[in-house]
Amino acid sequence: MISIQEKIQKEILSKNKGTLLFPEDFKHIGSSEAVRLALHRLFKDRFITRITQGIYVQPKKNALIGKVLPTAEEVAYGIAQRDRIKIVPTGVYALHALGLSQQIPLKLTFLTDGASREIKIGKQVIKLKRTTPKNLKALGKISSLAIQALRSIGKAKLTKQEELKILELLKKESVKKLKYDIGLAPVWIQKIMNKALLNDKN
Repeated sequence: MISIQEKIQKEILSKNKGTLLFPEDFKHIGSSEAVRLALHRLFKDRFITRITQGIYVQPKKNALIGKVLPTAEEVAYGIAQRDRIKIVPTGVYALHALGLSQQIPLKLTFLTDGASREIKIGKQVIKLKRTTPKNLKALGKISSLAIQALRSIGKAKLTKQEELKILELLKKESVKKLKYDIGLAPVWIQKIMNKALLNDKN
């Protein structure tokens, strides 16, 4: 008979390298305890790498740098998909994602409709912060980031250069999504975002 560990190993081999692996992915193979034990053994055998508690990967390999692990951002979205929750980047991470900050934050903060928690990934921390449904309703990726970035900067500290950069990015957003998302923002942010609609030919 093929052991649970062998079945899991075979299934992992059928996936693309770099795919996040959660114990829940293998619940059809055995009990949660048996699956966790099998994954731990595969980790000990160096067949897979543990990213953090309960999350594994068979890393991609690069000729120059060796193992390539998923980024903290990829892990955050993987967790969101597993838990069927929504997440929206906020704070310094939203600024970085829009190119308004060169600083790579050690703490990636996301608003979520799930439980608040922190997950450590190496030197970085993923912080999920529970929020109201309204803050998660934005349809556009760029406009959603823009709203959170502007909230993070604050009305009083926003520079003209930052505003122009955000407007330049917002003009790449779908007009339909942008118009909807503007209605979700605070009034001072709405006034800024509305400028992106002027003379837009999308």
